[in-house]
Amino acid sequence: MLESKLPALGTTIFSRMSALAAQHEALNLSQGCPDFDAPEALREALCRHTMAGHNQYAPLAGTPQLREQVAAQLLRYRGTRCDPDSEITVVPGATEGLFCAITACVHPGDEVIVFDPCYDSYQPAVEMAGGRAVHLPLAAPGFTVDWERVAAAVNARTRLVIINSPHNPTGSTLSRADLLQLQALTERHDLLVISDEVYEHMVFDGRAHHSVLQFEGLRQRSFAVFSFGKTFGVTGWKTGYCVAPPELTRELRKIHQYVSFVAVTPVQLAIADFMRDEPGYPATLAAFYQRKRDLFCRALRDSRFTLQPSAGTYFQLLDYSAISGEVDTRLCETWTRSPGVASIPVSVFYQHPPEQHYLRFCFAKSDAVLQEAADLLCRI
Repeated sequence: MLESKLPALGTTIFSRMSALAAQHEALNLSQGCPDFDAPEALREALCRHTMAGHNQYAPLAGTPQLREQVAAQLLRYRGTRCDPDSEITVVPGATEGLFCAITACVHPGDEVIVFDPCYDSYQPAVEMAGGRAVHLPLAAPGFTVDWERVAAAVNARTRLVIINSPHNPTGSTLSRADLLQLQALTERHDLLVISDEVYEHMVFDGRAHHSVLQFEGLRQRSFAVFSFGKTFGVTGWKTGYCVAPPELTRELRKIHQYVSFVAVTPVQLAIADFMRDEPGYPATLAAFYQRKRDLFCRALRDSRFTLQPSAGTYFQLLDYSAISGEVDTRLCETWTRSPGVASIPVSVFYQHPPEQHYLRFCFAKSDAVLQEAADLLCRI
C-alpha cells in the first residue's frame, strides 16, 4: 500500500465550499474568482492566437513577447528593471511558481517561516521538500507581523521566509517599514525569501503596494511570484510568473522544467498582446475593487457582523462573534445552506487556530450578487 506523503490533507476547503454552494444553490462568495467577464480584447486575443495555430510548446521560460511585457510592467509599476531572459519565468499558475521556488531552495531539515493565517499551498510544498514550516501568528485585528517574534524564531536551520502581501485570507498589507525589517533580518541571517504578490494591484484607500523587488537587499535573495489570472480576471487560465535574480531563476527553472515544462502558449501570447495594448489596465483595479468592497461593507451596516474594511485583495473578513460562538468550519456550512451565502472559514489557514470568529467573503462578484448576499447576511 502507498504511504501518503501528506496524510493530514484531503480536498481543499475551496473545493468543498464551492461544491456545497452548488448543491444548495447558494451565492458563492467562497471561491476567490470573479463572476464577471475578463476584458473583451483579452478574450479575443486568445481566440486569435489559437486560430492562428499558436498551439505548440512555448519556450521553457515563457514566450519572449510575454517576458518582455512583464519587464515593461515591472518598470512602469515598481520602478525596477528586470532582465526578461535571466530573471523572469512564466509558469502555469502562481501556485506552481511557489511550489518550484520552495522545492528549489528547501532541503531536508530546513525550517521555513510562514505567517498564520497562511495560504494553504505553502506548508505541503515545504513538507514535500523535506522541510518544516514554522508558523508565526499575524496579530488581529490588523493582522500585522511581530518582527521581534520573527527574529526570535530564526535559528541555524532557518532557510526561508514566505510572505504574502496583499494577504489572503485577511486582506492586510505589508508596509515599507515591514519590508525594511524583513530586509535587515534576512541580510543578517543570510535567508531566502518567497514573496507571494498575486494581488499586487488590489490595494485600497491610497495605500501603495511594496514589492520585494523594490528593495535591493531583498531583491537579491527573493523569488517574487505574481498572477496574470488575478490581475486580468482569468483565474481559469492558470498563468503567472516568477521574478528572481539569475542564480535563483536558474534553480527555479530546473524544477519547473520537470513539473510542467511550459505554460500554455496561446494564453501567453494573448496576455502579451493585451499588456502591450493596454499597459494602464492594472492601474484601474484598485478603484474598481475598492468600490465593490465599499458596496459590500455599506450593505452590511445593519447586520450584526463587525468588520474592518480590507486593505487589499478582493476578500473581506467578517467577525461573527456577536452572533454565534459556533466554530467557523461548521458555521460556514450552516449559512451556506441557509440563508444561502457561502464563505471560507479562516481557521483552516492556521496550524493552531486562535479564539477568533472570522469568515472570508470574496467581493469579486457582480454588484447584484454582493447586494443580495449582504441582504441575506443582514437577516442572520
